[in-house]
Amino acid sequence: MSDESSGGWRPASLLGKLLSQILLVAVSLAALFPIYFVVVNAFKTKQDYLVSLLAPPLRPTLANFAEALRRGNLFVWFRNSVLVTVASVTVVTVLSSAAAFATSKMRFPGRKTLLKVLVSLMIMPPVVMVIPLFIFMVRIGWINTFPAVIVIYSGLLAPFSVYLLNSFFGSIHDEIIAASIIDGCSTFEVYRRIILPLSTPALATLVVVNSLWVWNELLISLIFLQGDQIRTLMAGLTQFQGRFSVNQPLVLAGAFLGMMPIIVLYLVGQRYFVRGLTAGAIK
Repeated sequence: MSDESSGGWRPASLLGKLLSQILLVAVSLAALFPIYFVVVNAFKTKQDYLVSLLAPPLRPTLANFAEALRRGNLFVWFRNSVLVTVASVTVVTVLSSAAAFATSKMRFPGRKTLLKVLVSLMIMPPVVMVIPLFIFMVRIGWINTFPAVIVIYSGLLAPFSVYLLNSFFGSIHDEIIAASIIDGCSTFEVYRRIILPLSTPALATLVVVNSLWVWNELLISLIFLQGDQIRTLMAGLTQFQGRFSVNQPLVLAGAFLGMMPIIVLYLVGQRYFVRGLTAGAIK
């Protein structure tokens, strides 16, 4: 009996697995390349950077980091980014989890329509809302204030957050909720004591994804936070670019410092992040 008839080695199956592995490796390298580019060039002099963009630094230097700390208000910008990120992610997590619980487990008129409207807002690019938002913030006096960007970020992140949590909450069996209600739990207690503890992986995933977006966002922070002392880190790094010349290693050194907190956040929450991505399929 041949190997193929006995379920042994199959060339087509082996080729498919090989191609899938090659594809995964290529995607991984494409995702890691920007990090490599930032890291190797942050430690180069401007002359070495111009010689080769991709080669490792032959004469590693910390001068770019010292210059970045000297020229910019990095500590102030870092503090501002932490404040805006923590506040925005906290607000959107609380509100979107409550909205997702209502749209997934509660029955009220217009529930499905509300969910469809929220999902449809996911495709709206933020740039189309910049002008009306700017006019509105000017009228209420919120330009150059943190509440302005916190409200905007929370609103932009809400549709995706509700969609993600709605899908996860929907996988929680209704029998658990019914048993809790029989035991005397109110609707809020079901949400706080049953739904949220069971949804830790999904909430951790949401926090990591939303934190990454808010931390790296540039357009809105540039428009609504115009003062140097109120800028976020990503907006502040644009100050390192001169009008007629750019010290690329200096900018990349600042970017290296800026991406470290997000990398640490991902490494800390990686276990929950992976569980959150797969939990909906496993339940």
